[in-house]
Amino acid sequence: MGYGGTPTIEPDSRSEGGLRMRTLIPVLCTSGLAAEARVARAAGFQVIVGGGDPGRTETLVEDAAQEAKCLVSFGVAGGLAPHLKPGDVILSAEVIGDDRRWRPSAGFHRSVAGLAQQIGAIAGPVLGSRDILATEEDKARAWLDSGALAVDLESAIVARAAEAAGIPFLVLRTIADPARRELPPAALIPLAQDGTPSFSRVVAEVMRRPRQITALFGLARETRQALTALAGPARALRLAFHTL
Repeated sequence: MGYGGTPTIEPDSRSEGGLRMRTLIPVLCTSGLAAEARVARAAGFQVIVGGGDPGRTETLVEDAAQEAKCLVSFGVAGGLAPHLKPGDVILSAEVIGDDRRWRPSAGFHRSVAGLAQQIGAIAGPVLGSRDILATEEDKARAWLDSGALAVDLESAIVARAAEAAGIPFLVLRTIADPARRELPPAALIPLAQDGTPSFSRVVAEVMRRPRQITALFGLARETRQALTALAGPARALRLAFHTL
C-alpha cells in the first residue's frame, strides 16, 4: 500500500487483460471534454466534466473527492515527448504541476508500470498545466523542462485534490495532438460548461481565418483517433478495480 491507501495491482484471469486492482470504490474520473466523459461512462466510471475551466474543475473535484476512494484524470492529452503519436496511451501516477511534483510510492509505481505494460500503455510523468500548450515551441520547452510525456489541464488538479483527501490517483490519457502539432486558433476557443465546443464560435473563427481549416481538420482526426484508442484501456482499468 502507498499514500492514502494506495491500491495494489495484481494478475487476475477473471478480468480483461488478466489484471485486478484491489482497492475500494467508487472511482471518480475527471475530464475536460464531454466526448471524454462519454468514453469514461461507457467503461462504467463515474465522471465529472470541468469544461477546461481550472477554477470550476477544482471546485467540482474537491467536492466530489470527499466521497471517492480513488481519482482518475481521464481523457486525451497533448504529446510532449517527440516519439509519441496520436492514439498512444499513457498511464501514470506521477504528475508535474506548476509549483510541485506528485510521485507515488515505489510499490505503487511498480504496480502502475506493470498495469501499463499489460494494457499496452506507456508509463511516465504527465504535466498538469493551467494553460493550453498550443505551439510546437511551447511543447518542446515543456518537454525539456519537465521530462513529462504529455500535458493536460486536469491532472494537477486531480493530484492535488487526491492528496488533500488522502486518497490515490491515476492518470489515463491518450495522445491527441502530438508534439509537432500546432493548435489552430479555433481549437483554443473555450468550451461550454458541459465540455462541448461552441460550434458557432468555431465556425466564425474559421471564417475569419480560413487558412487554419486544414490544421483544424487534422486535429479533429487525431482527437477522434485518441478517443477511439481510449476505450479499450478505460474498460481494462475499470475491470482492474476490484472491491477488497
